[in-house]
Amino acid sequence: MFLKTSFTSLIVGVFVLYVLHTCWVMYGIVYTKPCDSPNSDKCITPFLAEEPKLQLSIYTALRPNAEGGHTLIHKEENFDIDTKFERIVNVSLPKKTRNNGTLYALIFVHQAGISPWQDPRQVHLVAQLTTYMVPKPPEISLISGEDQTQGQKEGAQKNRRVNGKHGAGGATTSGATSMSDHPVSHWRTRLTINIVSDHFTFDREYLPSDVHRYLRVFQSGKKMVYLPLLFVDELSNRVKDLAEINSTSMELPLTISYDSISLGRLRFWIHMQDAVFSLQQFGFTEKDADEIKGIFVDTNLYFLALTFFVAAFHLLFDFLAFKNDISFWKHKKSMVGMSSKAVLWRCFSTIVIFLYLFDEQTSLLVLIPAGIGSIIEVWKVKKAFKIQVFWKGGKPTFLFGKLDESERRTEEYDTLAMKYLSYLLYPLCIGGAVYALIFLRYKSWYSWLINSLVNGVYAFGFLFMLPQLFVNYKFKSVAHLPWKAFMYKAFNTFIDDVFAFIITMPTSHRLACFRDDVVFLVYLYQRWLYPVDKTRVNEYGVSYDEEPKGKSHKD
Repeated sequence: MFLKTSFTSLIVGVFVLYVLHTCWVMYGIVYTKPCDSPNSDKCITPFLAEEPKLQLSIYTALRPNAEGGHTLIHKEENFDIDTKFERIVNVSLPKKTRNNGTLYALIFVHQAGISPWQDPRQVHLVAQLTTYMVPKPPEISLISGEDQTQGQKEGAQKNRRVNGKHGAGGATTSGATSMSDHPVSHWRTRLTINIVSDHFTFDREYLPSDVHRYLRVFQSGKKMVYLPLLFVDELSNRVKDLAEINSTSMELPLTISYDSISLGRLRFWIHMQDAVFSLQQFGFTEKDADEIKGIFVDTNLYFLALTFFVAAFHLLFDFLAFKNDISFWKHKKSMVGMSSKAVLWRCFSTIVIFLYLFDEQTSLLVLIPAGIGSIIEVWKVKKAFKIQVFWKGGKPTFLFGKLDESERRTEEYDTLAMKYLSYLLYPLCIGGAVYALIFLRYKSWYSWLINSLVNGVYAFGFLFMLPQLFVNYKFKSVAHLPWKAFMYKAFNTFIDDVFAFIITMPTSHRLACFRDDVVFLVYLYQRWLYPVDKTRVNEYGVSYDEEPKGKSHKD
C-alpha cells in the first residue's frame, strides 16, 4: 500500500503535517498559562495592578552603560500606559557620533517624582539609535550628467532643518561619503516603545522563557511582584527610514512612538525579532533582514497569519508546479501546438529579471530562486529547439534538430502571431526606455538598460502569452499543454493576487500579478471550447489513438 503511494501524495501529507505543527507552535507562543490561585506563593503578580504613578524618561549616551555621561532628550510625566502617543524630538549628536560613531538610547519607566538612576523599582532597556550600512551608489542623469542622489536630498533637507546655511555643504559631504564602499553610520529616525497592559498573573512553574529576560521582580511581603514589561520594537526600524550621518549633522529628528500591547503579541514579537537576528548571524545583510521585517511591520496580526498560510500554500504549489513542469519537458518529444517563441521569451524575461534583481542588490531570498528559474528556462529552450551541444577542442558546437510537418505548421502560426504582436510591443518598449532615459536617473548605462528591459517584461510581458492562445485557436486544441503544471501555476497566480494586497511591492510587479489572471481565464475558456480529443497529440507528443492510426496509414 505504501509503495503505491505517489510522490505528490507524500508531499501533500508532509505539507499538512507542517501546517498543523506550525499552528501548534503558534498557539504555544501566543497562549500563556495563568496562575490558577492568585493568592498562592507560586504566583507573580503585576506591579501595574497597584496603579502606580509612572514616568517615561529617555536618555542618549555614547555607551550602552551610560559611562561617559548621558543626556535627557524626552520625558513623559504622568505617563499612562494605556494612552498611545507619538512625539518628535531633535537629538543633538556628539562629535564622536558625527565622525562615524554610535549613539544609544536608554529608556526608563520609573516612579513619578523619583530619578530613574535612584529608583529601585525602575525598568529600563537600551536601544541603538545608529547602525552601519554601505551607502547607496549615486544615481545620475545619463543625458545631462546631473548627480543628485536620494541620500544627498535627504542630507540637504536634514541640514536645512538645523541651519539653512549648512544645507548645501551637508549635501556635498553626504555625496562624497556615498561614493565610499565602506559602511558608514546611519540614523534610525524611529524609536518604538511598547508596554504590556495586561494585568497578567504568571505561574512560576510555567513562566515562558521568552518573557523571562524582560521580567524584573521584587519581593513585596510574601508575594513576588513583577515590574512593567518594557519592550523596544526593533522590527519597526526599516532601511527606508535610515538617514546617513555626516560631519555637519549637528542634530537629527527622532520620532518616539508608544503603544500598549498584549502579552501574546509581546511574545510573538520577541520570537520574530529573534528570528530576524538569527538570520543576520548566519550572514544575511541588513537589507536581507529588512525584507523580512517588512512582512511583519507593514501588516496587522490577522493579515500576518493569513500571509503565513498563503505562503505555505504558495510553496506547496510552487514545488508541485516545478515537479510537473520538469516531468513534462523531460518527456517532451514534439513541439506540435507549442509556441517556441513563448518559451524563448520566458527564458529571456527570466534572465532579465534575475539581472535586474542582482543589479538592485535584492535579498538572497529572492535572488537565488530567480537564478535557479533562469537555469531551468535555458534548459527548456534547449529542449524546445532540439539543441545538441558538442565539445571539440574546448569549443562548443551547436546542432539544431529538424522539424516535422506538424511542427513546421505550428512554427508558422507562432511566427504570424509574433508579427502582429511586434506592431504593438516594440513601440511601447522603446518609448518607455526613451522616457526613462530623459526623466529618470540611474547608476550607469547598464542599470538603465536592465531597468528598461525589466519594465518591458513587467508591463508588456503578458503579451508574449498571446501567441500560445493564437496557436491553440489555429489547432482548435489545448491537449498539447502541460495542464497539471499549468493548474498549479494558476493557483499560485491567484495566491499572488492576495500577496499583492498584503506585501509591499513595486506597482509594476503588482499589476503583473493581475494581468496573468486575464490570460489564465482565456486559457480556461479555450479548454472548455476545445474538448480533449484522444486522436490529437497530447503534452508528451503522442496520442491515445496512435497505434490504430499507424496501422491505417500502412494499409
